[in-house]
Amino acid sequence: MAGQTKPGGLGRIFLRKSVEQMHAEHEQGELKKTLGAWNLILLGIGCIIGTGIFVLTGRAAAEFAGPGIMISFVITGTLCALVALAYAELAAAIPVSGSAYSYSYASMGEIVAWVMGLLLVLEYGLAASTVAVGWSGYVVSFLADYGIHIPAALQAAPGVPVTDHDTGAVIGTGMVNLPALIAIGAVTMLLTLGVSESASVNNVIVFIKVGVVIAFIVIGASHVDPALWSPLIPEQIPAPAPGTDMAIGAQITRALGGVLTGADTGQYGVPGLITGAATIFFAYIGFEAVSTAGAESKNPSRDMPIGILGSLIICTILYILTCAVLVGIVPYALLDNPAPIAMAVDRMGLPWFATVVKIGAIAGLSSVMLVLLYGQTRIFYTMARDGLIPQVFANVHSKFKTPWVNTILVGLLASGFAGFMGLDDLADLTNVGTLAAFAIICITVIYLRFARPNMKRPFNMPMPVMLVVSVLGALMCIFLLMSLMAHDKTRNFFLIYLAGGFVLYFVYGLQNSKLAKGLTVGGHEAKPMELPHKGD
Repeated sequence: MAGQTKPGGLGRIFLRKSVEQMHAEHEQGELKKTLGAWNLILLGIGCIIGTGIFVLTGRAAAEFAGPGIMISFVITGTLCALVALAYAELAAAIPVSGSAYSYSYASMGEIVAWVMGLLLVLEYGLAASTVAVGWSGYVVSFLADYGIHIPAALQAAPGVPVTDHDTGAVIGTGMVNLPALIAIGAVTMLLTLGVSESASVNNVIVFIKVGVVIAFIVIGASHVDPALWSPLIPEQIPAPAPGTDMAIGAQITRALGGVLTGADTGQYGVPGLITGAATIFFAYIGFEAVSTAGAESKNPSRDMPIGILGSLIICTILYILTCAVLVGIVPYALLDNPAPIAMAVDRMGLPWFATVVKIGAIAGLSSVMLVLLYGQTRIFYTMARDGLIPQVFANVHSKFKTPWVNTILVGLLASGFAGFMGLDDLADLTNVGTLAAFAIICITVIYLRFARPNMKRPFNMPMPVMLVVSVLGALMCIFLLMSLMAHDKTRNFFLIYLAGGFVLYFVYGLQNSKLAKGLTVGGHEAKPMELPHKGD
């Protein structure tokens, strides 16, 4: 803690920033405080509703859960609710930019905060690239409906097969995903202009895509055949024998279902519900992005929990209702389609609505990219103010009041991954970073409850509830993380990435840490911070 006798040598890496110092730095921040509770809820919805509902739902139903995909969404929503409660408590108590990075700095020290920063690059930066690739697919399909065909070489990353949207036949391989590059570039420019402007655009987009989802639920309800919901949990199909040609993601999620249920799992059955839940985990990434907006929230102690929990609850309800309509219109075995909702609308005999759905999907994925890139830039902004990465990432534009250099650099990095890396690899790495970050957050809540029992917590769970929620959330996240690390390519990239991150920390971050130098974000000597008295 600033103001205390600081350890020498490697002991420096475990220095912790006091919560009081974070509050003081928050007050000195240059970012505009323009976001209210509804802005934060819409920010969360804008990030959550996207690839999951428009792309992954069909695959999860067809390959794993059948009509029980509705239950799978409940399972995954429950896991995310556990983590959301932990995030809500931390966001209300430490309402600053930086999200999980800042919370880790206050609890387990600088080296853990650095690791969290690395994980959040995967969660936000690569997730934005992942969504951009999904956005590209919908745009290419939409343009093809009107006779505009983008060359195969410009539709996907190098070496990725490109299929015809009508016949499904392979028509070539990609060289660069040009639409994804353009999408990231446009979002980057918008974020550079200002957060209030970006929030306004996001609000409009959120209303559009939520309107499309609700319209699908309402209009589709009259076309539902209840017989397609039966059986809700189809009979289990034995898993393919080892060595068969099955995607690694399917192998992992099916193996996960077997571990949790003790069954030799394949498609459907109760294990299928579990594997379906693991498959759609990506659909829930985003609710925690609200916590990155602490420095720009008008009343963060009150509004941050509302934004986090409110957005998660609303999206979970919409997901379950959408799945109910989807599997009630299209037999679940046919839903392994990149645009399952549009497929369902076609079966309604309403081609005009299929076009509306594609437009809604494009708008929806656009808002997801915006929120994810926003979160990444604010994390780098906070790390730069702490001295762990170069100061240029904390430079704020005199007119727009945004970290403009930071935003442009993040945009360039994200566009590179979107243009030249495949969807499956991006999604796996995103999930690894997210699950690891979620686990650390659950542990952080427990640590601060015992290390700082008298810290002011505008939102807090009763102690027994907190222990159950945090321990269960951490264990579930670690279990899912280990299943993803079974993929050699993902594991090797992740380990090399972490190793490179540690080298960067010891070469630059450790030498320039303002906390280690006893400096505040303003560059002045830090004064001793007193812990609050009992009852504060």
